[in-house]
Amino acid sequence: MYKICLVEDEEALSNIVKLYLERAGYEVVVFSKGNDAINYIGNKVDLWILDIMLGDDVSGYNVIKQIREKDKNVPVIFTSARDQEIDKIFGLELGSDDYMTKPYSSKELVLRVNNIIKRVYKDKEQSNNQLTYDNYKIDLEKRIVTLDKKEIKMTTLEFDLVVLFINNKGKSFSREEILNSVWGEDYFGTDRVVDDLVRRVRKRLSKLKIEAIYGYGYRLL
Repeated sequence: MYKICLVEDEEALSNIVKLYLERAGYEVVVFSKGNDAINYIGNKVDLWILDIMLGDDVSGYNVIKQIREKDKNVPVIFTSARDQEIDKIFGLELGSDDYMTKPYSSKELVLRVNNIIKRVYKDKEQSNNQLTYDNYKIDLEKRIVTLDKKEIKMTTLEFDLVVLFINNKGKSFSREEILNSVWGEDYFGTDRVVDDLVRRVRKRLSKLKIEAIYGYGYRLL
């Protein structure tokens, strides 16, 4: 879930915007004062929405300057009741990604947030759906393994075992741990099925360096 930091001193507006963003699937942290927002910088935030004029002596401009000292890339949307070209230009020069003039539609704000999130974190989302090992590519969404763009047919259990190993490269797993992770805790058969599954995976993916640990289990090197 992406986290958005909303810095807005109009309580009624911030409540509405927070509601719309949460309905869109975002985690939202709200601040009404610039100093409180500055103190929060350093925590994981995926996007900031900054009102320029805030309830204390710290403006949105001060906040973005502090943000950019810590993070050059996190997206920032400025909002302001002032529809002045100079404000928009100054905001862009400070590193904002967008500028919305009040009063604005909460629906439009959510759409702009969606577009920025999609653009900025597109590669991250794609990488979260992909694993690689040697020349193998594992597509977690489609549940397929390819080598040099050729798909390698695998059963559900074989695929789940491969994902378990690659996600935990170098970690040693006992047979019981593999059973619980791949077959589920409700499985009551012998743990020797793990050996058979590993044998099949080794045959299909010969470049996978699965090491046997005598009397214990396996790990991926």
